Amino acid sequence: MKMSDPEPCRIKEEEDEEQTDFIEEDDEETFVKAEKIPHLLTEGVFLMQRGDKCFTCTECGKSLRSKQSLQFHMRIHTGEKPYTCTECGKSVRQSSALKIHMRIHTGEKPHKCDQCGKTFLIHSHLQNHLRVHTKEKPYSCCECGKSFATQSSLRKHQKIHTGVKEHVCLECGKTFITAQALKKHQRIHTEEKPYKCSYCDKSFRRTGDLKVHERIHTGEKPYTCDQCLKSFTQSAHFKQHKLIHTGEKTHTCDRCGKTFLTATELKIHLRVHTREKPYSCSECGKSFTQQSNLMQHQKIHTGVREHMCFECQKTFVRAEYLKRHQMIHTGEKPYRCSHCDKSFRQSGTLNAHERTHTGEKPYECSHCDKSFTCLSHLKRHMKIHTREKQHT
Repeated sequence: MKMSDPEPCRIKEEEDEEQTDFIEEDDEETFVKAEKIPHLLTEGVFLMQRGDKCFTCTECGKSLRSKQSLQFHMRIHTGEKPYTCTECGKSVRQSSALKIHMRIHTGEKPHKCDQCGKTFLIHSHLQNHLRVHTKEKPYSCCECGKSFATQSSLRKHQKIHTGVKEHVCLECGKTFITAQALKKHQRIHTEEKPYKCSYCDKSFRRTGDLKVHERIHTGEKPYTCDQCLKSFTQSAHFKQHKLIHTGEKTHTCDRCGKTFLTATELKIHLRVHTREKPYSCSECGKSFTQQSNLMQHQKIHTGVREHMCFECQKTFVRAEYLKRHQMIHTGEKPYRCSHCDKSFRQSGTLNAHERTHTGEKPYECSHCDKSFTCLSHLKRHMKIHTREKQHT
């Protein structure tokens, strides 16, 4: 080594914190502290030599292998985005990023999974997807040990521990951990639904909702239970189903102690105690605790009974009613009591029966202190009070 030559600098490799939405491959980049190499200081950039030339940013100290890479990198600091999409007006920093972005409009997805045939815009998305099959979760949280398939998911998760919600909605004041979450939320106010179904006219605020919806058209059910082989279109439904096999009921009613598989079931149950019936029929004014019950009731007004029993030709408003009715012919009683040997055709009948064992009486009279195991008994009892009012 000649004395006039600069001493080779030691360069620490780090992962780039600034990520571009669509960049598949990045130049190999390195960091160097400027104060460690004052002899390499030039006007505008640091120039380092170690076989290949290194060009270093004066803003953040990051080093890149080529002058062009440095020019691209500087756009992070200047905010310059010279490449604009002619379809939607979105601007990006690099021409390669624009090419990949254009695939959104053309529908091109050149990267295909050899496991399930699913296709992706960019190679990194395919790599992340492959972890669904391999179950690999290489990124772990140092606070709680939870693991993730992608580094971005880990970063998002880590903000839960800090409690920082720095992104505020100016419409309603709600705060969010990430800018992306805020952007999704703001579509509630703007009513923007940018993700359109390729099979029908429906549009959605989120890509995840679109993916789940399109499975209705494709018939895809990617989540399969290894206990009973039942398949589901959504991860949430699959997780809820698995609790049936484990018997785990983590949601407890603070009024009567009854437990439920999901928070939604508990919320609906609480209306038994509060007597809240938020769903009302526009035809007759009758109210219901659940929207599904209202929709079912409204078919009474239309008179449509499209489900028919082939045994006795009786017709029903809903397929669920037909299935329940057919058990009369088959003799099937799938709902078994966990306290005795009795079985029932309907889950509601089983629930009412099990209260004879537990002593639970969730239906309380608003006129006196009496309570009952089932709603029909409460209704029968209420007639006593209505008769009393008629005679006074």
